[in-house]
Order: sequence, then C-alpha cells, then structure tokens
Amino acid sequence: MIVENYQTELYPTLKKYFGYDTFRPQQEEIIESVLNHKDVLVIMPTGGGKSICFQLPALLFEGTTLVISPLIALMKDQVDGLKANGIAAAYFNSSQSSEEQQEIIKQVYEKKLKLLYVAPESLSALSDILKPTYFSCLAIDEAHCISSWGHDFRPSYQQLGFLKKSFPDTPIIALTATADKATRKDIVDQLNIPHAKQFISSFDRENIELEVRPATNRVTQILSFVQKRAGESGIIYCLSRKGTESIAEKLKNKGIEATAYHAGLSFDQRSKVQEDFIFDRTKVVCATVAFGMGIDKSNVRFVIHYNMPKNLEGYYQEIGRAGRDGLPSNALLFHTYADVIQLRRFTEGASNEEFQNAKLERMTQFSEATDCRRKILLGYFGELLEENCGNCDVCKNPPEFFEGTVIAQKLLSCIARLKGTAAAGTVIDVLRGAQNQVILEKGYQNLKTYGIGNAISWRDWQHYLTQLINQGYCEIAFHLHNSLQLTPFSKKVLFENQKVFLTKPKTLKEQKAQQKKVAKEAGKPVANSLFEQLRKLRYKISREEDIPAYLVFNDATLKEIERERPLSEQEFLKISGVGQRKLEVYGDEFIAEIREFLKSKPAPKQKKGNTYLKTLSLLQEEKSVESIAKERGLSSTTIYSHIAKLYEDGKKVPIHTYVSPGEVDQVKQAKTKLNSPDGLKEYFEFFDEKLSYHSIRLALAVINKN
Repeated sequence: MIVENYQTELYPTLKKYFGYDTFRPQQEEIIESVLNHKDVLVIMPTGGGKSICFQLPALLFEGTTLVISPLIALMKDQVDGLKANGIAAAYFNSSQSSEEQQEIIKQVYEKKLKLLYVAPESLSALSDILKPTYFSCLAIDEAHCISSWGHDFRPSYQQLGFLKKSFPDTPIIALTATADKATRKDIVDQLNIPHAKQFISSFDRENIELEVRPATNRVTQILSFVQKRAGESGIIYCLSRKGTESIAEKLKNKGIEATAYHAGLSFDQRSKVQEDFIFDRTKVVCATVAFGMGIDKSNVRFVIHYNMPKNLEGYYQEIGRAGRDGLPSNALLFHTYADVIQLRRFTEGASNEEFQNAKLERMTQFSEATDCRRKILLGYFGELLEENCGNCDVCKNPPEFFEGTVIAQKLLSCIARLKGTAAAGTVIDVLRGAQNQVILEKGYQNLKTYGIGNAISWRDWQHYLTQLINQGYCEIAFHLHNSLQLTPFSKKVLFENQKVFLTKPKTLKEQKAQQKKVAKEAGKPVANSLFEQLRKLRYKISREEDIPAYLVFNDATLKEIERERPLSEQEFLKISGVGQRKLEVYGDEFIAEIREFLKSKPAPKQKKGNTYLKTLSLLQEEKSVESIAKERGLSSTTIYSHIAKLYEDGKKVPIHTYVSPGEVDQVKQAKTKLNSPDGLKEYFEFFDEKLSYHSIRLALAVINKN
C-alpha cells in the first residue's frame, strides 16, 4: 500500500529523527520512489547518505523494513545509531539466544519495529514472518556483494533473487558505494528487478585529499604523517598480517594508540579491536582489507594504503571510510611495483585471472598517473569530470604538459576503427603496424589507422593511452574482454577539435629522482579549543551511555557548534545533525559546556566577525547560498544567518533576493500578534510550518533594521 500524503511528513521526519533541515542530492527523489513502491538501485559514495534512503521511508511505512546486510558489526553499528535517534530497530543473527530471537519476531508481528537487520544466511530463520504482511520494504545493503563482477563477491548474496518473487508488490531498494556498469547490470538482474530506477550519485568525495607517494622508507613516512595528526583516527591497510603487526608496534613505540587487525586473531580479539576503534579508545588500526566494511565511524580522518589495493573499486571503498562527516580528510597510497608482482601472484590459476589482472593494471595506471587523480577515479565509475579537482597531489604539484591532440586523435580513431572490440595491446599493435598473428588473422592491417603511429615506441603509446583513459577520453570494458571503448568525451576530440594535453614519459633517472620527494603535511590541531572541549564532553557521554562517540554527534556537528556557539534550545536545534531527541537528551550539557568555555576563554570579536566577512566576500562574487555553504563547509541555514547579521550590521547584501517584501509583511504582522517572541519556532508554528526558518530570520532582520 502506497503511503498517503507522505510529502508533508518528509522534512519534519528528517529533522526530528536525523537532525537535518535538507536532503542531500537525490535522497528525496529516491525516498519518494520507495514510498511509491518502486524498485530502485542506489549507487552513492560512502558517507553520501545511503542509509537515510531506506531508514526514513521505514518510519513512514506501517510495517517493518527488512535490511539485508553482510556483517554483524555493520548491523549493530547501524542499529545503535538508529536507537540513538529514537528509532525502533533491531538486528537478527545466530549470535543471539532463541529467547532474544523470539522477542524480535514478536516485535515484527506486533509492528513495533521499524527496521530489522539480518544477514543473508539468517533469512531462513525468519521464514514464518517473511511475508508482505509484516515487511513493507526490503533494503539490500552492500549490494555489490551479489555480483561476481564486483570486488567483494559473496555467494550467500546470490540467494536473494527469490525475494522479488515472494514480495512482488513490495519495493526493493538495493544500495552500494561501488559498482561499475557491469556490476550494476548484474545486481538488478540477480535481484529480479530489471526495471528498477537507477540513481547514480556523484562519486566525488571532495573533502578527501588524494595522494600517492613512492614506497621509499614507507614506515618513516607513515610515522611522520600520523604524528602530525595527533589524536585523530585513521586506518592503515596492509596486504600481510606481519605488516599490520610490525607497523602497529612501531607506532606504539612512538606513543601512538595503535593496534593490528587481521584474520589470524580470534573472533573475540577482532571484536575488541573494532570496538576500541569505534569507541575512540584506539586511534589507529593497522589492518588487512578484512577490516572496515562494518565500520560506520564518521570521524576517521585518514586512510593509508601501505600496499597497493588490487582494484580501484576496493581502493575507492576503503578511502571512503575517511571523512564520512564531510570534514577534510586524507587518503595516502604508497606505490611500488613489488606490490603489483605480489598481487599478480595471488590471481595465478584463478578462473577469472585475466579479469582480475586487467583491474589490477587499471589500479597501477592510477598510481602512476600524471593527471588529476580525482578525475581518473570518477571516470572509472563513469562520471566524467571536466575540471581538475585541485585537491590531489598531481593538482597541487602539476607536471609539465604538451599538446597531444594529434596523438589522442590517432589513438581514439584506431579504437573507433576496431569498433570497440580490441584490448589495449592490440590497439597499440595496430597503431605501430605490427604483423603478429592476431593482426593478420583479423585483417587489421587493412584498417586506415594501421601503422599511423609507428614513430612512437610501444612503451610511450602505453603511457599516452593510460593518460587518455585517466582523462576520460576512452574506457576499459572489463566485462567485454577488457576491450577499449570510446566515451562521450571522445567525440569532442575527434569531431570538435578539442585540444588534449599529455605529459611525456619519464626516464628512469627522472623516476628515481621523484621517489626522493616527500609531500608537505598538515600541522597539529589547535589544543584547548572549544572543539576539543566539546569532543571531551562527547567522549564522556559516550562512555556513560556505552555508545560510540560519533553517535552522540559527529565531528561536523561539533565543528558547527564551535562556530555558532548556540546558547538556547532554539539555536541548538538549528545545528545540522541535531534532531529533537538529541536536543532533549544532550542539549543542556552541550549548552552548559559552551557557556563555561565562554566564561573562561571568551572568543575574540574579530574572529567571529571574520566568518561573516568571508560570507560577504563570496556573496559579492555573486555565488549562491548553496555554493557558499559547500565551499565553507557550513550549512545553508548558517549562511542565511550570516546574511541576516550582515544586513543588520549595515553591510550591502542582496537580502531581498532571499526574502520577498510579502514575506516581510507577513512576519511583521505575526510579530505583533505573537508579542515579539524571542525564538523563531513560534513564528514557524504560527505559519503552520509553511514559511521556512531562514525566511523568518531574514524577514526579522529587515524589520529590525528598519
């Protein structure tokens, strides 16, 4: 049954339970599709807000939403977070007693649970209630696990195809952070939802700085990197158990709270490491790739790859565990060809050895790239970025480029002549006029592009091809025997005379010189700041309630509290991430902490003024509120508050662009009728919640100024 009149409930539910005033891109459309009983596939980066896409509809559906999740740790983490927000949720797995399981089943019968998390292996234990009568929505989290084309295939996920047959009229929402074209098609086919609407959000995690360094003195570099981020949480990935233990020991010897995590530890030992990390008792975990999928920790500030991952999907998912709260974070990858050799050994004899090696080659190309790394990463997932990101090591230390348009045209034209059926090696052979068996058997020597690149060496062609792939002018179709394909950008080069810029291959001498460079790193955090005081309070509360600190408030919320310094419940509720329940439970303590801090260390007036002046400067550049908020890492609500304050202080701001004269008159009349209330909530309720908080705030600024 479709939920009636859900539109009026979306925003109040979002604020009440999750603490946000607005949806992130695509969230609202996804949620509306689910509430209208449409099947959907959601591809959204880690930290992009996937969970709300099924958690919010669950609150509006009458029955329970069943969530299929691969890991017990991931279920527990999400359930703890939901309970912290006042939402009835539970997980069901084999670690529970029969009494606990029966109690959960009873809650589903009685429709007291809004969300129930379960692993695929435990579905059979729910057979008695696995019916549309009890479950209003089905969510398949980490859906890439169903596909053998994906990077984390799990056979247990392949049984999930029966769900659509058992629940023909129930919406299924499949979600993952990493899925290329082949994986996306496999997901919808295996789940029997071929007509599901696909929502592919931007894969861009702008807050993560990408960096690749040569693997020279890795341990020394890691020690320096971590020491300059004292008190911050991070993950260091290694290929071997021995590597995790060795690095953890070296970090501990330098006074850093670090520990190792790998499959050689007992279940209890692994659980303790994970729990200590989640609860901020351990700052750095040195782990094999087995660690992380179950971690919903929002304040991981850095991810280091001591060894190179085996593919870009795994790399993207692993670095995505940093900066889930949207604050600046780092992803550091060490590159050495020794890792490539070791990873190739792992694939020897595998049924899909060719496929895995092609993905590894793409990962190697990323590591050796001389182009914007974010552009490469996004292009791999089919998102073409025209401008360089400015937040990776290549952009910050750009190499010298030359115009290589003719080289690009020759290569792209050759791919076109081969009709997208040939892999990279064959394309280069055609360009160079090779006379091997493949060329002669298939008649490629008759193509117009045969031999047009014989003046360029095979190694150099490989270098240029890698750059064209990295810049999005062509792509590898891994599911079509690794053949090279053109992209929409190709036409601009072939038919619209768009210029292409390439770098020349480095000589061995130049490569060795580059290995000696070490990038500059960030400084230590400011001690004794309000943020540090708030973080200590958050940690105290988390210990008392036995929940992870970030479930109280994440770092982004603490940062906004530090900037805005709310001293009333109304002001505190405006903070992004503060919902009604968290206001009621934590508001008094945090407001008291702010008051205490202001007594002992009053903030300099100029510092507060600077934040307004920065907003003013960006307004004068005619930037939108949304773009200013994104650039400054603030909420739109905060920027509107700045506009109101600037106007009241006599600054020239286009306030009537954001609030109409009619709205000002309405608020003026309401002010008289309400006898000039102190807070905005009375106005909001007076207008039956139809006039936004920021419109009311801006209107009052106009009234007060006049």
